[in-house]
Amino acid sequence: MNEDGKSLTAAADRLAEFYSLSFGGKEKGRYRIAAKLMRHLLGRRRLYEDDVRELARAMFDRGYVLIDMDSYFVLMSTNTFTNYRRANEVTVA
Repeated sequence: MNEDGKSLTAAADRLAEFYSLSFGGKEKGRYRIAAKLMRHLLGRRRLYEDDVRELARAMFDRGYVLIDMDSYFVLMSTNTFTNYRRANEVTVA
């Protein structure tokens, strides 16, 4: 694994840890993180599309969904989505 892979893995681990930390008035759970802080966490001056995709994949492997909102990122548990309504063929038609 190259150095970038290590930093992405370490960042994914840290982001997953943040999910269980108490901050922002909540005991734990979903949160958002500024793009500037994400760059700092990854030790990079710029985040490229490939970086975000790899990080999102690493987060999904850990049970989280990373959503890029341009100026910030949102991190949610994949369990959040299990009770959502499902669109079916009748709905789409």
